[in-house]
Amino acid sequence: MKTIRIFLVDDHKMIRDGVKFYLDEDERFEIVGEANNGQEALSMINKDSNFDVLVTDIVMPSMDGIELVKNLTQGGTVEFKILALTMLSETQHIKKILNYGIQGYILKSSGEEEIKRAITEVAEGNTYYSQEVTTIIMNNLRGSKSRGSRLAMDIPLTNREREVLHLIVKEYSNQEIADELFISVRTVDAHKRNLLEKTGAKNMAGLAIYALEKRLFDDV
Repeated sequence: MKTIRIFLVDDHKMIRDGVKFYLDEDERFEIVGEANNGQEALSMINKDSNFDVLVTDIVMPSMDGIELVKNLTQGGTVEFKILALTMLSETQHIKKILNYGIQGYILKSSGEEEIKRAITEVAEGNTYYSQEVTTIIMNNLRGSKSRGSRLAMDIPLTNREREVLHLIVKEYSNQEIADELFISVRTVDAHKRNLLEKTGAKNMAGLAIYALEKRLFDDV
């Protein structure tokens, strides 16, 4: 199994030490870099981005996590995956950073196993959002009176695309979708690319938001 190389950003050394304590004795993970804030992280990453997952806090001095992710992704897709690990569960912060294409968002109250699972999922190209974050997004969307966003447009999806989208919303991994629909993982990736293009979503979270706003499925 390939070791997942992690770059950790948090202005509290105690938090960084806590995450490292969880991961150091697990051979699946390796902390290869760490920074105190977004500005320091950006400088270091611009020099060397040889890692698999960036785990970053949101509220930090000098440059917060949202600005860090914005600076890293504004030039296009980065090679590594991004996971937010933060105390913040406010809807506006969640939506803002999701717009920059991160793959996961979990709270610092998450346990050791959830943190490991989140890192593993995003490293494998999947998305991961803690239950608290998923609930916040869904409650916000269901309570929204505005349906005029670009994600509310009528865009025709094929039956297969709807099946794939349904499983994405149910948080199935690529392999689980492939197994459920008896197709290859490569075909799943192709359907996901088509869904992103048709809906205008930037990532899997955007697809989930699209499905919820359009109320495509009764069981989510």
